Amino acid sequence: MRLGFIGTGTIASAVVEGIAADGHQITVSERSRARSADLAARFGVSVADNQGVVDASDVLFLGLLPDQAATVLPTLHFHAGQRVISFIAGVSLETLAPMVAPATPVALMLPFPGIAKGGSPIIALGQTDLIDTLFTPANSVYYVENDTEMMAYLAAQAVLSPAVKLVADAAQWIAPKVSDPAQAEDFLRVLVGSNLMSNDLAPLLQALSSPGGYNARLREHMDAEGMQAALARGLEALAARGD
Repeated sequence: MRLGFIGTGTIASAVVEGIAADGHQITVSERSRARSADLAARFGVSVADNQGVVDASDVLFLGLLPDQAATVLPTLHFHAGQRVISFIAGVSLETLAPMVAPATPVALMLPFPGIAKGGSPIIALGQTDLIDTLFTPANSVYYVENDTEMMAYLAAQAVLSPAVKLVADAAQWIAPKVSDPAQAEDFLRVLVGSNLMSNDLAPLLQALSSPGGYNARLREHMDAEGMQAALARGLEALAARGD
């Protein structure tokens, strides 16, 4: 396929990396010169200005921030028959449609950095057949039915950063106490990742709830410090903002 990327931030670059070996003709915008040059050097993709990306592509991916989209997209001349997949969280397909007419916005797709290597989740709304074709089975697509569900998923996915920070803080805590801090960090990453991937949450939590056990005692301590309530308040605040 002829694929174009307007905006080459962290996520768009990861998406390009994930499909660079699949034989598509890929053109990326030069908005982030360092990233576009890196993608060109590593994967042989073409680099053009935004209009050049539009003209070279049958499928366009929009990796812009909402305020950038409102400024950049109306200056471009899209073509009938082009399909648009947006990475722009908080901007509905209906809102996007007049900005890219006469092209058609077919789907909202929220990928994550892990898509560069595969095995990553993708949240998708709209006509998702193209997303399936391009990104599965290397990745897992989670379909939502409407903008309300999308916002709920968007808020909930933010748990990733505090979860990573929690593991990073534990790795920092253990580092001066062991002979190989790198091994200790790897152990924690594998411990958390493998258990989450191989078990449903309810039975996993039950298995980690032995009275007096280390896991139960630490979780009880953190609950008493307000971790669960703080998480709930944070998620509700994110969902209420809707942007």
